Amino acid sequence: MNNNLGKYLIIIGGLIILVGILIYFFHDKLQWLGNLPGDIRIERENFRFYFPLTTMLLASLVISILIRLYRYFF
Repeated sequence: MNNNLGKYLIIIGGLIILVGILIYFFHDKLQWLGNLPGDIRIERENFRFYFPLTTMLLASLVISILIRLYRYFF
């Protein structure tokens, strides 16, 4: 193992804590996140299916931008 792995684990842990704090304090402001246009929702009498396609694409885009910014500056 190298020293960079430890640094990356600390950064990832810090980001998880930051996201958890944001969700905990601002959960009422983030109601739109799971209800975007393009999210597939099928509800029947005894069946419920939810596939957050647009939400996953948006999350992937944000994570990709953050990784590129990190690589550009560090």
